[in-house]
Amino acid sequence: LESRWQELKDLALTEIAFDGLSAEAKISQYGKLTANLRAVPTLRQQIRQKINPHTVTLLKALNQFITEAKQNLPAGCTKLAVIADNLDRIVPVIQESNQTNHEEIFLDRSEQLKGLKCHIVYTVPISMLYSKRTNDLRDIYGDAQVLPMIMVRTKEGNLYQPGFNKIKEVISKRVGQFAPNRSLETDIFESPEALERLCLMSGGHVRNLLLLIQTAIARTETLPISLRAVQRSITDARDTYRRTVQDGQWSVLADVYRSKQIHNNNQYRQLLFNRCLLEYQYFDDEGERQCWYDVHPLIKGIKQFKDACAQLDSQP
Repeated sequence: LESRWQELKDLALTEIAFDGLSAEAKISQYGKLTANLRAVPTLRQQIRQKINPHTVTLLKALNQFITEAKQNLPAGCTKLAVIADNLDRIVPVIQESNQTNHEEIFLDRSEQLKGLKCHIVYTVPISMLYSKRTNDLRDIYGDAQVLPMIMVRTKEGNLYQPGFNKIKEVISKRVGQFAPNRSLETDIFESPEALERLCLMSGGHVRNLLLLIQTAIARTETLPISLRAVQRSITDARDTYRRTVQDGQWSVLADVYRSKQIHNNNQYRQLLFNRCLLEYQYFDDEGERQCWYDVHPLIKGIKQFKDACAQLDSQP
């Protein structure tokens, strides 16, 4: 393992010492190396070529770290759970073998992913759960738990108060870390209308919600956050979505907006992955889980989308 580290260190031109470090420190240094590589993407393939032959050694080192961590858990705790976050953001790439990098990671390397000696949660790209390999995923890992958006509007487009309140709670807890005992609707935002607009335009997508807040704050010199700052944040985010959607996809989005359903093909999977389409769930009167889909609220204000909806409505 130490010789492998030296090769990686030399390749990435980092100045990180490895000798004499504890297992915990070694894992930390691997994390730093990963962060450094983000700035030099051309090195990633070379790094993979160096690491691939030594996956077993790396897995052994990780399990050594996990074993040490289990021995130092807080009193009363006996088990360890790890969340491998952000794997759902890995952009799908078709490889020479005609399979995707998602398949290579979660299927071809499943033994390594399952080889860690602790409970572990992997975040899988939503598009893979709508692919032809879904049953393979289930056979290997068991049932996947799909985390839907927080429903802020009903399928019919009406305000869904429980979900809306939950979104406000998310904001309140985040803001409360820095501004405790301040009213969300008057001290943080200039009006309930400004807060409501930001919450609804997130579509119940927590990551989008926090990005909208971050941009609105960046456009605010002093609290409270104005409706104008919220609107500019929405406009910036909407422009990003406008550039994300390809020319042939506007009609697909319009169809989902009207039907609240999707077709299981590559176009729809790509729009799910890009978060242009959002999945919602609820339980019906018989306790059965029901899924429905909608276009991200930010997209609904884009001219190309409005034109696609008008064209769809004009068809006999």
